[in-house]
Order: sequence, then C-alpha cells, then structure tokens
Amino acid sequence: MSIVSYGLAPVRQLAYQLRSLSADNLRPRLDGAGQPAELVPLVEQFNGLLGRLDLAYTQLEGFNADVSHELRTPLATLVASNELALRRPGNFDMEEVLSSNLEELHRLTGIINDMLFLSQADRGATARRSFVPSLAAIVERVADYHEAALADADLRLKVSGDSSGHFDEPLLRRAVSNLIGNATQYAKRGTAIEVNIVIVSDTEVSLVVANQGEMVSPEILGRIFDRFFRASASREHGQKNHGLGLAITSAIARMHGGRTTAASTNGKTEIGLVLVKTFA
Repeated sequence: MSIVSYGLAPVRQLAYQLRSLSADNLRPRLDGAGQPAELVPLVEQFNGLLGRLDLAYTQLEGFNADVSHELRTPLATLVASNELALRRPGNFDMEEVLSSNLEELHRLTGIINDMLFLSQADRGATARRSFVPSLAAIVERVADYHEAALADADLRLKVSGDSSGHFDEPLLRRAVSNLIGNATQYAKRGTAIEVNIVIVSDTEVSLVVANQGEMVSPEILGRIFDRFFRASASREHGQKNHGLGLAITSAIARMHGGRTTAASTNGKTEIGLVLVKTFA
C-alpha cells in the first residue's frame, strides 16, 4: 500500500459511512473515533449539518400536515354550507350563508398571505428600514387596536423603556401585535401585560412582552416560534389564530438581523425579539 493510499484510508472510511445516508435516513452520524485529529472538526461539522437537515425534514413533514389541516377545515365549512343552501334554498337566509362563507374565505386568505410572507422571509427578504424615533410610541399605537381584547380579558398594558433606530415600521407593528395578542390569550385575568424595551448595545434593542399566567415548559418554549405550533393540542383558538403569528414574529426579527427570545419562570412568561436598530 502506497503512502498516499494509507493516508487516505480515514477518508475512505468516512465515505463508506456516508453510503447509508439518504433523505429518508438522516439519523446516523459519522463515527469520528480513531480518526486523525485533522479530520475530527470536519466530522463534527458534518454531524451538525446532518442534525439540522434531519430537523428540517421533520419540520417540513409536520408543516405539510398542518397546512392540510388548516386549509381543509374552512374549505369543508364552505362546501357544506353551499351544499345545504343549494339543496334546501327555501330554508336558508342567503345573506347569512354568504356572510359565513366570506368569513371562511377571509380566514383562508389570511393563512395563504401569511404563508407567502414566511416564504419571502425564507428566501432572504430584508426589512425596509426608515428612522423610527420611538418604539414605545409604536407599541402604544398597536395597543389601541387590542384595547377591546384587553378589556374583555380584564388586563392592563404597561410600556417601559424606549429606543429609536432604523426599522421597518409596518413589520414592527405586526410583530408587536402578534406578541401582545399572544400574551392576551394566555395572561391571568386581572394582571398586567408588560412591554419592556431595553437598549442592549449601540446596535441592538430588545422588545419583550411579559404576562402573568401558567408556566410554559422548556419543550414548548423551544417550539413556540414553529409554524402552526400551538401550546394546546386542542384548537380552542383556531377560529382566530392559525398558529403562524409567532413564526411571523420570528421572521420579522430575522429580517431585522435579529433573533427571538422566550423564557418562563416564577409565573411570568416573556416572549420577545432582539433587533439590530441600525443599518449594517
């Protein structure tokens, strides 16, 4: 055996291990035991890549199932109401039928528009920034739209801190609305929802929405920004929410060069985002 062939033996061993991998079988990992020190970082990086690919395929399978479920429900409602109206026209108020159908069509449109937005974010769409003098003022304006829901839930909203910077204001309003809506849904009645704006550094600002309520497990916290994920297995709020709000919030954070945050301790759940507030 030549010196070159001997030196390449570890590479051939890794190539042999790779033969068992496929799109349907990404669970095996390369065995780096006994490999030269120079190849160990490569093996570790490749195993990390396999882990991310495996997770992506798993999420894609779940995403397809969730999309089918979310679209099937309003479509089934539309089909059923139309069939009944056509079979027994004299027993139906057509205005009521059309109103019900329009509601379901709006729901379908919302799901599709949200999915298109997420698709654009995945393809690298970035925020269209302009100078925003006050994040607190944006939060206050968004809170006005949630006034009725907050009152129904016997909740107050408090805003602390402020910052300025270059942001995409429409996207930021959407993210804040999603966070306040989520907190309103799970907050304990009679408590306050807190929106805390903190300057993290010269280039970053954090906006976190906190609510008092039941603790959220680490397993759920790790998935709350997944598409179509709901903390409750029952679709109690399915008519109003289709599980894309926090996924969109996460996408908006990425479009601003930032990230999302989530924590739940001592009866307080804090969900928010960190944004790069200046141009790169």
